[in-house]
Amino acid sequence: MEKTYAPHDIEQRLYQNWETKGYFAPSGQGEPYCIMIPPPNVTGSLHMGHGFNNTIMDALIRYQRMQGKNTLWQVGTDHAGIATQMVVERQLAGGGLTRHDLGREKFLEKVWEWKAESGGTITRQLRRLGSSVDWTRERFTMDEGLSKAVQEAFVQLYDDGLIYRGKRLVNWDPKLHTAISDLEVVSEEEKGSMWHFRYPLADGSGHLVVATTRPETMLGDTAVAVNPNDERFQHLIGKIVTLPITNREIPIIADDYADPEFGTGCVKITPAHDFNDYEVGKRHNLPLINVFDRDAKVIGEFTVLTFEGYAGTHGEKAPAAYVGLDRFEARKKIVAEIESLGLLEKIDPHTLKVPRGDRSGVVIEPWLTDQWYVNAKELAKPAIKAVEDGDIKFVPQQYENLYFSWMRDIQDWCISRQLWWGHRIPAWYDNHGNVYVGRDEAEVRSKYGLPTDNELRQDEDVLDTWFSSALWTFSTLGWPEKTKELLTFHPTDVLVTGFDIIFFWVARMIMMTMHFMKHEDGTPQVPFKNVYVHGLVRDAEGQKMSKSKGNVLDPLDIIDGITLDELVAKRTSGLMQPQMAEKIDKRTRKEFPDGIAPYGCDALRFTFASLASTGRDIKFDMGRVEGYRNFCNKLWNAARFVLMNTEGQDNCISGLDCQYTQVDHWINTRMNQVIATTSQAIENYRFDLAAQAIYDFTWNEFCDWYLELAKISLQSDDVVIQRGTRKTLLAVLETVLRLAHPIMPYITEEIWQTVAPLAGIKGETIMLQPYPAINTAQEDAEAVTALEWVMNFILGVRRIRGEMNIAPGKPLPVLLQDVTDQDQKYLARNQTYLKKLGRLEAITCLERDEIAPESAIALVGNLKLLIPMAGLIDKEAELARLDKEIQRIQNDLPRVEGKLSNPAFVDKAPAEVIEKEKAKLADMHQALTNLQVQREKIKDL
Repeated sequence: MEKTYAPHDIEQRLYQNWETKGYFAPSGQGEPYCIMIPPPNVTGSLHMGHGFNNTIMDALIRYQRMQGKNTLWQVGTDHAGIATQMVVERQLAGGGLTRHDLGREKFLEKVWEWKAESGGTITRQLRRLGSSVDWTRERFTMDEGLSKAVQEAFVQLYDDGLIYRGKRLVNWDPKLHTAISDLEVVSEEEKGSMWHFRYPLADGSGHLVVATTRPETMLGDTAVAVNPNDERFQHLIGKIVTLPITNREIPIIADDYADPEFGTGCVKITPAHDFNDYEVGKRHNLPLINVFDRDAKVIGEFTVLTFEGYAGTHGEKAPAAYVGLDRFEARKKIVAEIESLGLLEKIDPHTLKVPRGDRSGVVIEPWLTDQWYVNAKELAKPAIKAVEDGDIKFVPQQYENLYFSWMRDIQDWCISRQLWWGHRIPAWYDNHGNVYVGRDEAEVRSKYGLPTDNELRQDEDVLDTWFSSALWTFSTLGWPEKTKELLTFHPTDVLVTGFDIIFFWVARMIMMTMHFMKHEDGTPQVPFKNVYVHGLVRDAEGQKMSKSKGNVLDPLDIIDGITLDELVAKRTSGLMQPQMAEKIDKRTRKEFPDGIAPYGCDALRFTFASLASTGRDIKFDMGRVEGYRNFCNKLWNAARFVLMNTEGQDNCISGLDCQYTQVDHWINTRMNQVIATTSQAIENYRFDLAAQAIYDFTWNEFCDWYLELAKISLQSDDVVIQRGTRKTLLAVLETVLRLAHPIMPYITEEIWQTVAPLAGIKGETIMLQPYPAINTAQEDAEAVTALEWVMNFILGVRRIRGEMNIAPGKPLPVLLQDVTDQDQKYLARNQTYLKKLGRLEAITCLERDEIAPESAIALVGNLKLLIPMAGLIDKEAELARLDKEIQRIQNDLPRVEGKLSNPAFVDKAPAEVIEKEKAKLADMHQALTNLQVQREKIKDL
């Protein structure tokens, strides 16, 4: 082994070897275990959420693989309809072209070309994370097999009466000209206005004041709502108002949606341009008047509908001055005209959440369009029951409530998108507008008995990408064919995902799977047995990572390192506002003055695992990564020590006698306990507890204690004891490597390749070795108790050295008081360890009534451990040192106390910063108390 641990030199070499030799593929033996990767977008690149998510999945797969199971981690990418189409359209725009210049067929050729050349970035990055997915089975949601599955699912759902086409209100992106899902809408607070307009009563008896944040939609108002319990307006319910500008007469209705405490208590109802108003309109059977076109511009002739269907135009026309105006231009003109009519009551500043498309950045318009829908209410029934009956379990269980709240109030799912890139909807129309659904045009003609001269055109829309990903667990395994893989690995075992897509993906997978996948007895199959829900990765201060905040971290930058200038350039790239770029530049230079050092993949993965407490958001701290890189170094150096003491030696694997010491029995017993703790933690998805158990045992017990105690045995004159210690060193180290491998695959593989032959273990790779199991052969509970006594004894000596500032190497005499028979027993068996590790010249037991000299005291249980101070320290020099340190803290205290008593700081500083200052103050007070106690001790000597 090299002297220094250099992860960059080993990681890519090891991964290439693993993949080339096919270690990631299912073994074909043992109980099946399967995880489906949440398919990342083909346009994507790795972010911290991917890093965390994949670390958890890989740890599970490697753990189950080592348990002897037939494991499959299915990998693939999503075609990402909107995102991919935007990438290629931007490329075309650089050459002065649009997709319409090329036509649909040529444009799709361009997309496939882009996918072949640039679409594999994220899969290359997944390899750098050490993800042991089966690359030979990589899938893409637009590949031939998955396209066939999507087509089959659509046709079956349509034939089952669960898919229909209808005109409904959707999130419409006026820039991309497509409906988008709620997940693709980002609502953030923006400063705006609340306009108060007077709507005159038709009988001339007065007016109502209506408050609105969207004046432009008033052209489509079909009612004014008041709360039925609002006494101010009860006498007006049922009366008519005249809508300004259009002069349309609309009713005053009573509905609980109107909040007496908000605005004026009177709400304009525009069912065709607001989701809440749409529901009000449905309850009161109001007409829906659409006033915008697909660009969100005012149309000349309004479309009027009822909730039963199309109702014609009824002569509803926009005032000529508004036709063709963008909605925000129309807003200004409407406000000006209302003011000129004397109907503007007032304008108040108002902060509101504005919905914007996450891709286009434009304000989303609720818009009535013809779309395809899935009857989700029907599909939700068995999906709800599956969780109620425990067929699917959420971890943590609390997320069941979130699932139920969504599913029990589910709305029909809009599955069509007005794009070219995606699965084209398998529906055809004749010249009369009749719709026919089939797998292809030939099947449609045969299925519906249509003559060949009946002209048909296929629907232009494509399916929502969530539709294809909803089939992911079974389509990737070959459905609709009954493949061997489908029969072996479905249902899958666990889905690892964030809580933010429980509805958009998890719930839809459950619904679709239970409709299409059946057991032999005809009962529905679930897609997975467990859903492990993790939190979102945030920065060290708990802030969401976003480009606009300049706090985004790339996992590969942590693994491979990045210079400060490169990091600044990456964080400010593409920012349009110079002020924002300058702010992010300043923040980055303060946070990472030296850039980011290369920490290696294992340190990052161990950090993710250590933070994976169930269900909570993750505050990512670079300090932890540095700490776990040090842990990697510690393990590497421990392995080098073991190798230096075992290579070329008889390690008791050839049949010669060996003898195990009490220390050997202790470390083996503790090893068994850690195996049990770690295995149970992983089985329960508590990766934080598994990581902590591995860390504590490896660093504190194996490295800090056992290696030091083993040195004493290795220096023994008894070769039989030496053999036993060498065998134990190798056995424990090799076990630790297998124990940590699921979380830290690279360093454990690299060390194992050298250690395994010395331990008499055969095999090509650690990942195909069995995960550690408890071996009771060398268990000894008494050894654990004895070694705890030894360690407490030595720690007592070291504590006195530290407190009294005694040199570590100076031999000390130790006196013992209140010695029990058990203490005598431990003392007799461990004199050598105590003297050598404690740097002791003598250990003397005092008689019961014997008076001890002035000594520093430590307790080991009830045993008093005394070190006489005479001649050990320079009393005056030590008092002077303590006085200087006490004075330093006393000088610093007023500054920290003053900051925390300053309202300007406490009111404005983030909560995390205030907590840090409070912790600092508490530490200073504790340190001051300890120093003062120590001073009193020395003064009395």
